[in-house]
Amino acid sequence: MIRRIDLRGQHAPNADYTRAVPRAAFDVEHAVEIVRPICEDVRDRGVEAIVAYSAKFDGVEQTDVRVPAEALSRALEQLDPEVRAGLEESIRRLRVTCEAEMERDVTTELGAGATVTHKLIPVNRVGLYVPGGLAPLVSSVIMNVVPAQVAGVRSIALTSTPQKDFGGLPHPTILAACALLGIDEVYAVGGAQAIAMYAYGAAATGSSEAIRKVDLVTGPGNIYVVSAKRLLKGQVGIDSEAGPTEIAILADDTAVASYVAADLISQAEHDPLASSVLVTPSEALAAEVEVELASQVAATKHQERITTALGGEQSAIVLVDDLEQGLAVVDAYAAEHLEIQTEDAAAWAARVTNAGAIFVGNHAPVSLGDYCAGSNHVLPTAGCACHSSGLSVRSFLKAVHVVDYSRAALAEVADHVVTLAEAEDLPGHAAAVKVRFQ
Repeated sequence: MIRRIDLRGQHAPNADYTRAVPRAAFDVEHAVEIVRPICEDVRDRGVEAIVAYSAKFDGVEQTDVRVPAEALSRALEQLDPEVRAGLEESIRRLRVTCEAEMERDVTTELGAGATVTHKLIPVNRVGLYVPGGLAPLVSSVIMNVVPAQVAGVRSIALTSTPQKDFGGLPHPTILAACALLGIDEVYAVGGAQAIAMYAYGAAATGSSEAIRKVDLVTGPGNIYVVSAKRLLKGQVGIDSEAGPTEIAILADDTAVASYVAADLISQAEHDPLASSVLVTPSEALAAEVEVELASQVAATKHQERITTALGGEQSAIVLVDDLEQGLAVVDAYAAEHLEIQTEDAAAWAARVTNAGAIFVGNHAPVSLGDYCAGSNHVLPTAGCACHSSGLSVRSFLKAVHVVDYSRAALAEVADHVVTLAEAEDLPGHAAAVKVRFQ
């Protein structure tokens, strides 16, 4: 079901393991050419084009893509009380961590009358994307909305795929979460056309209101959503080009095989292209996990999807000499989700440099982070954790330097400015300072 990769005997100082574990093929460049005409059509025809693509790709007939207010309130009224309680706790915990992470403006005084303030300004308007294809990811509503609200974003729109089974609206649990969070601008639009709608805005058609463009798009999606983000980056800000989900687990012989197997399965459940990787120096654990996988997968609901993911080239049990080599491997892999199930797990976790999120010990599964840990689950994939961070309050803030100098403060550095400007052969720059003292 899951292959083995044996890296034992290959550990050396500064060894490069970046290609040791391959990822699923995810050809964004090819998909860009597929979504290009869709995005251009939405740019040119607005809602008319969006409605046509909803009929073509989602099998729904629409006259207006905006979700009515009564549908939002009805979804919340009909929400299962236990699901509501879970959503409320997830919102509460994430809001607490977001508020704690909120940075403050910093003013530095560089001399009398000379200050530079590092000022944080919320993005004016954001468009949030919530997938609704293989699974209605209601948790992604929370993960996108809460940090945007804490950051102080004034205008928040959210869109999710229209569902034929729900009269062309997004899944009712997604709508209920929007209502719970006070988001009333919600659209039933999915795929590349949703990203184009956000990037360009959409002119009104018939009974449909015009849709204003946004400044930033966040949220995960399939390859066509990712490709549209790449195509339209610059026209609109994006958070990341998130690919299929992935989990890496660094474990030793103290790990519980049933836990490890369950956690590998939990991410394989997302997508046939999902990556599930175990890195361990314990051949005994590897064998036990293989047995557990066979047993647990047989009892799962989404058996076909999970089997495909675990059997793909992107998933493996990687055998290493020791945890030192294992740490080097997982750092090179830079997983979206990294679990540490070892003796003294916190110490090993503290040494990790590349991961979207790190889950420490036997009782911190990725599923916890997906819902109620208080962390965000919109994270960098495809190795991008070596340079990028997950979604947070910071994602919705712009940092601006506010420079405030008096005449006397400028005079103190005027000669330096003039000298440096002339050294760069930019006399106009120098003159802009000189004129103030003539």
